[in-house]
Amino acid sequence: MALRALRHRNFRLFFAGQLVSLIGTWMQMVAQSWLVYRLTGSSFLLGSVAFASQIPIFLLAFIGGAVADRFNRHKVVIATQAAAMALAFILAILTLTETVRIWHVFVLSALLGIVHAFDMPVRQAFIVMLVGKDDIMNAIALNSSLFNGARVLGPAVAGMLIASIGEGWCFFANAVSYIAVIAGLLMMKVEPDTGPAHSNTGFHALVEGFIYVRRMRSIRALLLLLALMSVMGMPYSVLMPIFADRILQGGARGLGILMGATGLGALAGAILLAMRSHTGGLWKLVVYACGGFGCSLILFSISRAFWLSGLLLIPVGFSLMTEMASTNTLIQIMVPDRLRGRVMAMHVMMFMGMAPFGSFFAGAVAESIGAPATVAIGGAFCLMGAAIFLYRLPQLQLAGSPVRKPVQAV
Repeated sequence: MALRALRHRNFRLFFAGQLVSLIGTWMQMVAQSWLVYRLTGSSFLLGSVAFASQIPIFLLAFIGGAVADRFNRHKVVIATQAAAMALAFILAILTLTETVRIWHVFVLSALLGIVHAFDMPVRQAFIVMLVGKDDIMNAIALNSSLFNGARVLGPAVAGMLIASIGEGWCFFANAVSYIAVIAGLLMMKVEPDTGPAHSNTGFHALVEGFIYVRRMRSIRALLLLLALMSVMGMPYSVLMPIFADRILQGGARGLGILMGATGLGALAGAILLAMRSHTGGLWKLVVYACGGFGCSLILFSISRAFWLSGLLLIPVGFSLMTEMASTNTLIQIMVPDRLRGRVMAMHVMMFMGMAPFGSFFAGAVAESIGAPATVAIGGAFCLMGAAIFLYRLPQLQLAGSPVRKPVQAV
């Protein structure tokens, strides 16, 4: 039952392609951070590159959603994957020929962010076509586990490659990995579908979603807490090259180990939530996860021992995944079906769309007061957010009143 979405041939092809491609994606993310650090040594530019890659998602994701409703999703996903592959090849060639400059990284990161802004909403709508509505939640859960499993392996492989043969081959490996996804997409037998008819009142429908969230204080509080963690806590990953090299003396190999430790914790969190048989206690779990995330970040910022820092990143990843997945589940329970897509779009905006602002802020602050102090401040804000949420918890639970039922997705 836990693997039931894999009974669908199209999803098996998609899953297999993602298994290869996501490892390459994490390799490129780690290698790009190290490349920026090697070229500039600047924490500000590390944050700025992350901002350039993520801000298009905040600005253009709703347009991507409109594309998902108007055009053939199968063809759009193939196009976005091909575009991402081309950008990875360009970055690989520039790096391997030693002609890469920091402005190249900025431009390619922004272009990849634009691709993701269209790919993410179309891909989520496309998965329904692969498994049907009965198995969509299980498919999402499997993708979550796959994503975090690649998050463990990809950075570790990238760290070894960077230390031995350089960043360029990580970019090349990522570009080649897209072939698996595109091949799987081309092998699928998908019924022609352009998605639901495009509505002429799309703007008004979008506003309705915002109004609903503003009136539902339980959902609003969950989204605000998630946004706080995204802006103040998540930027620790942007500063990881500085921790790995300057503070912990681990170099590129150490960077891969540290990022892999975070992924290991996140994978454990995803598996734990997938094993839950009911949604009871999720409200308190949100509080504990946010508080644990903040506390773990503070302890990580203090540590100067490499292996202790790696161990502390396991609860960082575990807490972040637990909070994000618990929030997702609670909102899915409370929101009515007619508003589900628009409200979940705001969930994506709060978590991924707000991240570039946090990355830019963290890079600028770390330039002045250092990476450890910046991460500690972010952890302190997460602790304060958890305390405020805990104080308001009885009222929020009463307003939300989620029904106790089996969990279907993380």
